Amino acid sequence: MREEGNLSEPSVGSADGPPVSRGSPHTESSDSQGEKPGDTMNGISSSPVGEYGPAYEGLEGGQPTVDNFRKVSLIPLVFLIFYEVSGGPFGIEDSVNAAGPLLALIGFLVFPFIWSIPEALITAEMGTMFPENGGYVVWVSTALGPYWGFQQGWMKWLSGVIDNALYPVLFLDYIKSAIPALEGGYPRVLAILVLTVLLTYMNYRGLTIVGWVAVFLGVFSLLPFAVMSFAAIPKLKPSRWIVVDLHSVNWNLYLNTLFWNLNYWDSISTLAGEVKDPKKTLPKSLFYALIIVVLGYFFPLLTGTGAIKLDRDQWTDGYLADVAKMIAGVWLRWWIQGAAALSNMGMFVAEMSSDSFQLLGMAERGMLPECFSRRSRYGTPLVGILFSASGVVLLSWLSFQEIVAAENFLYCIGMMLELISFIRLRIKYPTAQRPYKIPVGTIGATLLCLPPAILICVVLALSSLKVALVSLGAVFIGLVLQPGLKYIQRKRWVKFSVNSNLPDFESATHDSTETLVH
Repeated sequence: MREEGNLSEPSVGSADGPPVSRGSPHTESSDSQGEKPGDTMNGISSSPVGEYGPAYEGLEGGQPTVDNFRKVSLIPLVFLIFYEVSGGPFGIEDSVNAAGPLLALIGFLVFPFIWSIPEALITAEMGTMFPENGGYVVWVSTALGPYWGFQQGWMKWLSGVIDNALYPVLFLDYIKSAIPALEGGYPRVLAILVLTVLLTYMNYRGLTIVGWVAVFLGVFSLLPFAVMSFAAIPKLKPSRWIVVDLHSVNWNLYLNTLFWNLNYWDSISTLAGEVKDPKKTLPKSLFYALIIVVLGYFFPLLTGTGAIKLDRDQWTDGYLADVAKMIAGVWLRWWIQGAAALSNMGMFVAEMSSDSFQLLGMAERGMLPECFSRRSRYGTPLVGILFSASGVVLLSWLSFQEIVAAENFLYCIGMMLELISFIRLRIKYPTAQRPYKIPVGTIGATLLCLPPAILICVVLALSSLKVALVSLGAVFIGLVLQPGLKYIQRKRWVKFSVNSNLPDFESATHDSTETLVH
C-alpha cells in the first residue's frame, strides 16, 4: 500500500471564533529563494516521501486555507460539479431537432464514454495528485512549464467568464414572458447588472453557501422532470424512439449540442484546496455527479420523445416545458420554466467559484499579482470574484451563438494542453503518489485521451472563420500577457509572491529518488 505523509494541520482559527483569513506565508518569487521542498517550513514537511515516490502534500495536507467548517463536503461538491457541467436538461432539445429521437438518445448515452468519462477520470487523478487551488493550471505548469501553465489559466479563465456571461441573459429570457419590460432596453441592462451583483455577492459570502444553494437548486431543477417521467408512462410509445433519417441530420448542431451539455468536468479542480479531504471526496463527487448528469439528460429526453408525436422543428430551447404541459398540464410547464430560470443562477455561482479560485491558485504560484491571492473575511478570493464579475458584465452584450462558439473554441485548446500534460506527467513522474489513479499504464492513458482529442479537432474544424479569428486573437493576448507580467514583476511595479507552503513537485521528485537510491 502507498504510504501517505502524516502532516499535522496547524490551527488558523477556531470554530468558536470568527473566521480567520489565511496569513501571508509568502516569499518573493522574483528575487528570493523559498525553502527547498523536503525542508521543514513553519513546522510542516512539504514533501513527504512515500513508498512509491513523493506525496504531493499541497493545501490539503500542509496548509489550511480556511477553517475546517468552511470546507466543501461531498454533497455540495456533487452539485457544484452538476452545475458546472449541466444544470439540468435545459438545452438538450436541439439534439432532437438536429438528428431525431434515436440519434439524440444514443448521443447522450455514448458521448459520455467518448468525452465525459475520460475528462472526469483525468480530473479525479490529477485533482487528487495536486489537491490545491488552480487545478489544471498546476497540472500544465508541472508538465510543460509555467509559461504554458499561464496560457492554460488565461484560456480557461476567459472561457469560463465567456460562459458565465450567458446565464444572466438566459435567466431574463425565461422570465420575460411574465415581465415584458425585460425584453430589451435599459430595464434589461439594469436587470442584468442587478442580477450579476446579487449572484456575485453570494460567491463573496462563501463557497459553502454556494454549495448548499447548488444542492437546493439542483433538486428543484430535476424534480419536475421526475414528475414528468412518471406522468408520461401511460402515453409512451416505444416506436417513436427509433425514428431516424440520416439524410437530414445537422451534424454540426448535433455535435455542438452534445459537447455543450457534457463538458467542463475539469472545472471543479480549480477549487480542490477548498474541499474537505479532496483525495477521497473529489473522485466520489465526480462519479456521483456523472450519474446525475447522464440520467438527468437521458430520461427527460426519453420521456419527451416517447410520449408525444414527433415534430422536429418544435424541438428547440425551451420546448421541454411545452412537452410537460402536453403530458401533465400547464402547472408542470410553469414549474419547469421556473426551474430553468433558477438553474441559470446555479450555473452562474458555480462557474464564478471555479473562475475566481483559479485566479487565487495562479497568484499563489506567482503567475498573477499577490492581490489575487488575498481572501475576504469569508475565505473567498475577493479580487478574483470582482475580476470575474467585471468580465461577465463586459461580455454580456454578445449574442448567445457568439458566446457559445467562442467559449467552445478556447475550451478545446485548453483541453488539448490538459490531455498532453496528463500523458506527460505519467511519463515524467511514474512513481509519484496518485491517491486516485486510473488503472491503466502509459499506453492506456494515451488511448484514453485519443477519443477526446479527435472530438476536439472536429469541434475546432467546424468553427466559423470569424469565431476562429476572434478566439485566436484572445489566445495571442495570453501569449504576450505572460511576458508582460514577468516584466512588471522584474521592475517591481506590482508585488508578486509564491506561497512557501506549496511544494516544488520537481524538487520533491528528485529528492525522493535520491532517498530511495541511497
